[in-house]
Amino acid sequence: MYAIQSWGDTLRLLVELSATAAFALSGLMEAARKQLDAVGVCVVAFLAAFGGGTLRDLLLDQRPFFWVQHTEILWGVLALCVLAMVFMRQRHFEVTEKAILWPDALGLGLFTATGVHQALQANMPPVVAVLMGLITGVFGGVLRDMVCNEIPTAFKDHRPYAVCAFAGGWTYVGLWFTDVPGWAALLGCLLVTVGLRALALWRNWQLPAWRA
Repeated sequence: MYAIQSWGDTLRLLVELSATAAFALSGLMEAARKQLDAVGVCVVAFLAAFGGGTLRDLLLDQRPFFWVQHTEILWGVLALCVLAMVFMRQRHFEVTEKAILWPDALGLGLFTATGVHQALQANMPPVVAVLMGLITGVFGGVLRDMVCNEIPTAFKDHRPYAVCAFAGGWTYVGLWFTDVPGWAALLGCLLVTVGLRALALWRNWQLPAWRA
């Protein structure tokens, strides 16, 4: 039992790190596409990586923030920015809007799972836990797009985005209350969120747009 719990804790930490890296990558790719300078690239990457988790911690009144408690994550994101900028300049890598969608989808699923988990650990009601997952998964991308002078993908892309996180969040809650191991609930949320988003991109599913 202890081994399973330990493995689950390790998985949750890996998910948090992976989510941060995925959104940082989406941020620096968007900044590169907008041809920002090195400072701009780092700022956008940091906002994308830490925006959702910071708002989650604020709303749940959790201190210190996750990136303050684990400063190695800050150094990791900074290193990722430097390495990515060097790689893209040397390889003349052309960043397209489509290329950004995949790390963004991965980050959405990973951060949704961590947001729901943190809220449930804080004894929040299920609907609040799902909303915390939604905020954690979506808000970093919203900040990224706003700083880059874009309407956020979560609002303008008619292919389901926040809806995928919402479905994934309820998957986590449902599995949590059936007493499955925490790591199984986390993986279930991740698979549903990323899977639905990937299907939406692949099949070009569309949500109805507002018609004036």
